[in-house]
Amino acid sequence: MLALRLTRTAHLAVHLRRLLVALASAGTGFLLLCALGHALSHPDTPGASALRLAWCAAPLAAAVYLAVAVARTDPGTRPRSGLSTIGLGPGRLMAVSATTTALSAALGSVAALLAFLYLRGSLTGRPPSDRVAADALAVGQTLPAPAVLTLLVLVPALASAAVAHTLRPRDPRPTTAPAPRGYGRFGAYGWGKARETFGAYGRFGARTAQPASVAAGSQPASATAGSRAAGAMEVPPLERSRERGRVGAGGAPHPQASAPHPPTSADGTTQTLDAAPPAPADTPQTPDTAPDTPAGPTPRPPSTTALPWGIAVLTAGLTVETYTGNASAAPAPGTAPSAGVLIGWALTAVGLALAGPGLTHLCGRLLQAARPGALRLLAGRVLMEESHRIGRPLGVVAAVAAAAYVTASVYDGDGPAFGPLGTLGAVLVAGCTVATLLTAAVEARHARADTTGALRRLGAPPATLRAAAAVRAAALLALFGPLVLIVAVLAALPLDH
Repeated sequence: MLALRLTRTAHLAVHLRRLLVALASAGTGFLLLCALGHALSHPDTPGASALRLAWCAAPLAAAVYLAVAVARTDPGTRPRSGLSTIGLGPGRLMAVSATTTALSAALGSVAALLAFLYLRGSLTGRPPSDRVAADALAVGQTLPAPAVLTLLVLVPALASAAVAHTLRPRDPRPTTAPAPRGYGRFGAYGWGKARETFGAYGRFGARTAQPASVAAGSQPASATAGSRAAGAMEVPPLERSRERGRVGAGGAPHPQASAPHPPTSADGTTQTLDAAPPAPADTPQTPDTAPDTPAGPTPRPPSTTALPWGIAVLTAGLTVETYTGNASAAPAPGTAPSAGVLIGWALTAVGLALAGPGLTHLCGRLLQAARPGALRLLAGRVLMEESHRIGRPLGVVAAVAAAAYVTASVYDGDGPAFGPLGTLGAVLVAGCTVATLLTAAVEARHARADTTGALRRLGAPPATLRAAAAVRAAALLALFGPLVLIVAVLAALPLDH
């Protein structure tokens, strides 16, 4: 009931995106029913029917991907503060979003069933339509109800499961990563708790103990002076925090993992971490005197870690396509390409989707190279920040564009004639991928709304923001355009021969 109320009170743009999900589900369900009709009309060739059903996996994956993107941009199921008190926590909102997606996809499946029965003539009693081949409609055959129900439920079930997996509640607490391997001073090697950078040895009195005659009240002043000196010498804040963490109360340095001996106190006794006197409870700790925990190295952005894997999977996909093109002949008119072609293009699409965030992040870095101005700096930073949102849809669109180029260049004129079902499948895949990219762009725009508002409050003219958007689009086109051509040419080489 809550999902129906949110669906009824949503904005017009949200309804249009859900309508796209219903259309994609309807087209995919119709193709699945046509594959079932072909299997009923040709019981002696199960291999060809199975191949047709396998090729329906491409529009099915595209429809599920679009449903996930639409669910991510739905403002009605976005977690807000205070909703958990009335029973609308992240888990409940995830269930509402999955239910809304299932309703939209189920509406499309019902439309697909009605269209299939209408073309067969089962609803009106008229002769079957000649727009679709009679063997795909299974004219004169009885449709098995369990098979029809299974195929029609496939799209809503997969879409809702994918949405539930994507929007599942996550633990907000940070996970403790294992300590990185530390390298101490020259000649020291081991698992240190804090890494020593170049020039850290002896900087700001980190290795020299203060004399015992120094009063306790002068310690904040010296720390403040050290902070001023660090700022004057342009030492990064991370290094300053590490150096302050090495010096404890009273000027006694903390022992480091790479230090050969623990520090000694003024009376000649050796101090360890266990024997160090605790700080008094009534002593206030200022930001300069409070010990900071040494921060580990900044982890690599998640958008660039999958780039080598994407290149490897893309290479595997091109290899499979090359082997399949050399081993098999061109498909006959009215038949689907071989399963090797499907596997090769699936690997190519997965590889480009994995490499898309890394390539987008690299594009943002290249925009900021060679003394950038304010425009290029803004465009590059936005690309780097949004690489994990628009990178994967860009990679999928690049794969679809490469496949369209191969189809237009190799099968032009003397190639197999794609019937209405093949055209419907191609339009579904292309439309779903483009709609997913546009939806991801809308999500990224909503995510940077606060940043855009802050820039406008600071006096940035709207023309500059539009120019930055144009620079981002041109940079992505300049990077992914040649990539699409290279992938398409490599995929078309074995087919030309």
